[in-house]
Amino acid sequence: MTNATAAPASATQDAGGKVTIAKTLVVLGALAPIALPISAGAALLLGAAIGLSLGNPWAKRTPGLAHRLLSASVVALGAGMNLRVVARVGLSGLGYTAAGISIALLLGNLLGRRLGVARDTSLLLSVGTAICGGSAIAAVAPVIGAKARDVSAAIVVVFLLNAVALFAFPAIGHALHLGQHPFGLWAALAIHDTSSVVGAAASYGREALDVATAAKLARALWIVPVTLAVSALRTRREPSVGQAKTKRPWFIAAFVLAAAIVTYVPALQPAGHLVASGAQRALAVTLFLVGLGLSRDGLRELGVRAFVQALTLWVVLASASLAAIELGVIR
Repeated sequence: MTNATAAPASATQDAGGKVTIAKTLVVLGALAPIALPISAGAALLLGAAIGLSLGNPWAKRTPGLAHRLLSASVVALGAGMNLRVVARVGLSGLGYTAAGISIALLLGNLLGRRLGVARDTSLLLSVGTAICGGSAIAAVAPVIGAKARDVSAAIVVVFLLNAVALFAFPAIGHALHLGQHPFGLWAALAIHDTSSVVGAAASYGREALDVATAAKLARALWIVPVTLAVSALRTRREPSVGQAKTKRPWFIAAFVLAAAIVTYVPALQPAGHLVASGAQRALAVTLFLVGLGLSRDGLRELGVRAFVQALTLWVVLASASLAAIELGVIR
């Protein structure tokens, strides 16, 4: 009888000790990018290592915190930018952004059908690749009534490809001797999540960061019309699927306002650059929290076909956008 009760008690203590260790490491990991010169990519991998080995002890809280921190970081980055650059990059990219999103959605749909990927998973992967990764997936999932496993599979794929992009894109850019402006455009067009776009561009250079952030935020605005269009099409085909309210990316307007204030009040520029520098540290913390969200269950939900679809679509679009930039079609 004593042995029977001792075993569960021991197991409970072990589980409690594991949670305590996980909480301690999460707190230290979140503070590390603030206190130490840790890159965004390293922060992402650190979070993933903790999430996969010990689990996320605050799994219900960290996604929302990561989203809010990313929004605040993007707004703060605006304080270090020139609004004229933001406006020029954003307006000049309307045409090729619309074309790129359309091609990504059509090609993604074709690949999904050929590979036999579940319809909702295929759509989420296509939208995530076309616009801005996890944010687009989160916006579209409710309006199509996507199941948890479809959302989980899509987000895990995007996470893995973003992790690769953080390291691969700067290396490719340097190998091809890409200038700051071309690299910034390429990062914005070809990397999924805003956080990874900013992380890769920040490691490449100041101008690349400015261009990439402006171009990516302009692209992120397409979440609203694309989500509404998907909702309308799905509702027409399946009236039983309810329409969810589309979240508006208000932080983009705040980013533009911050850039405008610093641009037209030159005396604030030194302070603006300090704020922007702090934003890069906050971005690393954001990526740590994103990495923390990677779980073993999420990896188990990931299908080979879905990964092949996402990888093929990403490679094709990244290669095409790079070629267009090199040829001067996209400037």
